[in-house]
Amino acid sequence: MELLPHVGWLVLGLALLSFGADWMVRGASELALRARVKPLVVGLTVVAFGTSAPELLVSLKANLDPNTQADIAVGNVVGSNICNIALLLGIAALIRPLTVSSQVVRRELPILLVVTGGFVAMIIDGKLDRWEGVVMFCGIVFYVIHSIRLARSTPEDPALADVPEEALAHAGESGLAPTLKSLGWVVLGLAGLIYGADRLVTSGVTIARVLNVPELVIGLTMVAIGTSLPELATTIAASRKGQTDIIAGNLIGSNLFNILAVMGLTSAVKALVVESLNTIDVVVMCGFTLLLVPFLMRGHRLNRIEGGILLVGYLTYCVWLVKPEWFGVTG
Repeated sequence: MELLPHVGWLVLGLALLSFGADWMVRGASELALRARVKPLVVGLTVVAFGTSAPELLVSLKANLDPNTQADIAVGNVVGSNICNIALLLGIAALIRPLTVSSQVVRRELPILLVVTGGFVAMIIDGKLDRWEGVVMFCGIVFYVIHSIRLARSTPEDPALADVPEEALAHAGESGLAPTLKSLGWVVLGLAGLIYGADRLVTSGVTIARVLNVPELVIGLTMVAIGTSLPELATTIAASRKGQTDIIAGNLIGSNLFNILAVMGLTSAVKALVVESLNTIDVVVMCGFTLLLVPFLMRGHRLNRIEGGILLVGYLTYCVWLVKPEWFGVTG
């Protein structure tokens, strides 16, 4: 029974992260559109950063904690990237086979492979120095600037679909009241993200210690899935509406932001040292990322069979995390 309150706080933290990201993205998008910023640019900047905000807040909170839960900070990003590819893409493809734009296959996917490889090379020794964080964060700044320049020459880019419908509907409203309302959404969203991240990390660490579960496992599973809720909601909604062409691009972009922005900024603020990094976890992240190459290169589509393979792979990985002895791993 002593776990029940902490589970309740964990659920509340997850809910606040999900709603907070939605509220912040809506308000910031409305303000940007009102300032005559193109919807395409809003999709590539405000929305992209907004959907990665839960991972950023959780990882920053964990690394800056006086007792430093760096394992949760890293596990959150590694687990979230695995979740985005294996769980979310798997679910989306099962709902409806995905069409992937040629730009994603030619540009975003190779960039993700290079960025993932660089991140693994940096973190494999169990730490990220501040200079490495600065390098990664500069990478995301360069990527965003390049994406905006490229998007201006291709106005049909699918990032347009990222902007919330509510933001587009209210962007044309003028006057002080609508502006204050949009600001209110931003403030409310940020408050939800900050408090939700605090509750999620604190309760997650407590539950891990009570159940003798490594904090890294909590970060790789419960926290990772929780911070991926905005992407999950967007993925399911887009798949049901038949907007399957934007899903793979969104999730690959989210993985880029998770590594370059979340890990970059987190380690740039304070060097990140992991106590129990398991090389198998980063190998799994690399493996799922590499698996996208043969899946997406063949016809620029992800069918239900391939989605099922990704989903089964993710469920197997989760079982391995909780019950490694079932796979002959001891100690």
